[in-house]
Amino acid sequence: MKVTGKDVAYVAALANLELSDEERDRMSRDLNSILEYVDRLSELDTDRVLPMAQVSDRYELQSQKESDCFAYAIREDIKEGLRKSLPHDVAVKNAPDTDGTFFEVPKVIER
Repeated sequence: MKVTGKDVAYVAALANLELSDEERDRMSRDLNSILEYVDRLSELDTDRVLPMAQVSDRYELQSQKESDCFAYAIREDIKEGLRKSLPHDVAVKNAPDTDGTFFEVPKVIER
């Protein structure tokens, strides 16, 4: 599959971005280059590679056992510093515009 200038223009419109012809062409080339690289990666034999949840050693988890892959994610809940949220009725009462239940804000996306 090849990314076309039409594809880039469509996604840019969804993101409300204005791209020049030059930017659209460059984006098409860049995206096609990325897709070609990902396609090359699919040729690799990964049958003996264990799944990884974290690629860095940030958590200093040195175990090679597959069952320990997610051990870093388990921690005690931290209750210090937690506080109750502002009650809904107080928050809405302080809002500049509200319908009584929700905040009302001006529309910020225009075409």
